[in-house]
Amino acid sequence: MRKTAKEWKEIYSDENFDRTFTYEKPDLGAICTEEGTSFLLWSPFAKRVRLFLYHDGEKGSAFRSEEMSREEKGVWAYRTKEELHGVYYDFEILMEGETVRTADPYARACGVNGIRSMAVNLKRTDPEGWEQDAAPKKAEEDVIYEIHIGEFSWDESGGFPEEYRGKYKAFTCSHTTLYQDGIHPTGLDYLKDLGVTYVQLMPAYDYGSVDETKEDGEFNWGYDPVNYNVPEGSYATDAKNGEVRIREFKEMVQALHKNGFRVIMDVVYNHTYSLDTWFQRTVPWYYYRVHENGETANGSACGNDVASERSMCSRYILDSVLYWAKEYHIDGFRFDLMGLLDVELMNSIRKTLDEKYGTGEKLLFGEPWAADDSPMEKGATPALKKNIGLFDVNVGMFCDDTRDAVKGHVFKGTIPGFVNGGKGLEENILRSVSAWCGEGSPVKAPSQIISYVSAHDNWTLWDKLSITTPDQEKRMKENRLAAAIYMTCQGRVFLLSGEEFARTKEGQENTYNAPIEINRLDWKRAYEYRSLREYYKGLVGLRKKLPGLCDKSENAFTRIRKTWNKDGVVSFLVDNQDTEHPSRWKTLYILYNSSEKEVSADLPEGTWEILADGESSSGWTEPKTAEGSVKAKPITALILGQKGV
Repeated sequence: MRKTAKEWKEIYSDENFDRTFTYEKPDLGAICTEEGTSFLLWSPFAKRVRLFLYHDGEKGSAFRSEEMSREEKGVWAYRTKEELHGVYYDFEILMEGETVRTADPYARACGVNGIRSMAVNLKRTDPEGWEQDAAPKKAEEDVIYEIHIGEFSWDESGGFPEEYRGKYKAFTCSHTTLYQDGIHPTGLDYLKDLGVTYVQLMPAYDYGSVDETKEDGEFNWGYDPVNYNVPEGSYATDAKNGEVRIREFKEMVQALHKNGFRVIMDVVYNHTYSLDTWFQRTVPWYYYRVHENGETANGSACGNDVASERSMCSRYILDSVLYWAKEYHIDGFRFDLMGLLDVELMNSIRKTLDEKYGTGEKLLFGEPWAADDSPMEKGATPALKKNIGLFDVNVGMFCDDTRDAVKGHVFKGTIPGFVNGGKGLEENILRSVSAWCGEGSPVKAPSQIISYVSAHDNWTLWDKLSITTPDQEKRMKENRLAAAIYMTCQGRVFLLSGEEFARTKEGQENTYNAPIEINRLDWKRAYEYRSLREYYKGLVGLRKKLPGLCDKSENAFTRIRKTWNKDGVVSFLVDNQDTEHPSRWKTLYILYNSSEKEVSADLPEGTWEILADGESSSGWTEPKTAEGSVKAKPITALILGQKGV
């Protein structure tokens, strides 16, 4: 008789289980080299395991099967001196009197739709020059630009070759232009001009919500993991050849690095596409949280929660992150629903990355929330916003308080924020400047904060403002003010691709599986809304010259002083001096005016240069001066700098 989820939970909760079955060697999965191939599977309660080998990743019968041997800690193994590169495989497991067929949870390659795993000699997938590939030197500030691989190049306006639209290979295309006009840059040239330093890729591991056998017609953001350590096949030019997706992913990273961008990967370790996974088939209910009554936990609102606090699950996640960092040269990780993972795991990942690559060299941050409570075991502490004081200082989180204070309630469209008519938000805006993120969240330093107003979730900034502000001219002012606020907050700067050209999804709030026509990046808007884009570009360029705002140290908060506010108006001074990164301006004066009246403000003594106002953010290249007082037009931000002696 098969055990229930509750019965399995009792087994795994016994400390004897960890002592008996925790396996710490880094050789699980299929490891293939010129010297041979090994297949190791962790399945402690299996009575027998057979390995099946195939020539095809989807169809046909096995051409060979091998009995696997039980080794230490519940691991089953088969080893051969053959280099089985390109051979597909799966396992047949006898457990609880029944047999089940499963692919490999530790697979590094797979066939179409991830049905069968594939042995791969990873050296054979390296593009030319891969060994020399390295991240570019860190810029003065981290400016993170969120991109969906399919959305980025799908639209004809981007000027990408038709066969590469929506694919990894699009990132390897040089000097793309609007409709191939040879004049207006798109793609990576456009991002360089904007000033982006990090490209954050929405999920690019193998996910289950898109059929890779179809050429087009399906779309999803990809928050539905199947094979965590394999690139998604729908972005490859050939999803049926398991080697192609690996090589093309590496070519994408290589191209981004060559063009001056670091690469962040959006990872989703908190839940899986379904409960019928390779995890569940090999070690039933070990990788999933279950309530005391036996019900499946659903703090993700996606049907299940991964049990990150269990030793082999924690190890899996850590090893997976390290694998992407080493094999694919990924420079940072954004954790989806990080609040469903535990603090100990996040700090362990941070510590291990620091040991291997240098302190803070790899970015690490996530969403410090969950859809609901999740029954963690072993006294684990969830990685929620309220627990940020327990995080390593270089584990960061998105600041939803800043986001909502600036533009309004994230779920209730008609509730405005500071820039679009909200009242009584001045103190929240002031606190956001110094990387505050809500009551009860003791932030250690700005290194822990992602300052932003829009991401893939919910309405785009432009669409949110459209709900509260029908008048487009006024909305444009609000958009500029919103950008000026979060780009003058401490923390790291983050924006959704296209925010800078009023990206719209036709008013739809949640487009995770909407048609690509709704989600695609419309490059025409980059030139239709040129003035807005230039404003963003100016802010990004200015930000990099302001060490007082870029400072991520624990003492950075002390730079903000002489704060002042009244209804609809906020102002403050910033100590902008820095010995390591000297600036032209020793002090900054910043004012946000969200009111519909012109505001006059007295300036501290001395001569000030106007670096940005509501119409231009590139005044710092040829600044105008002001003394005594300054006037801020309605719904605008002013940024001034006082030259050093």
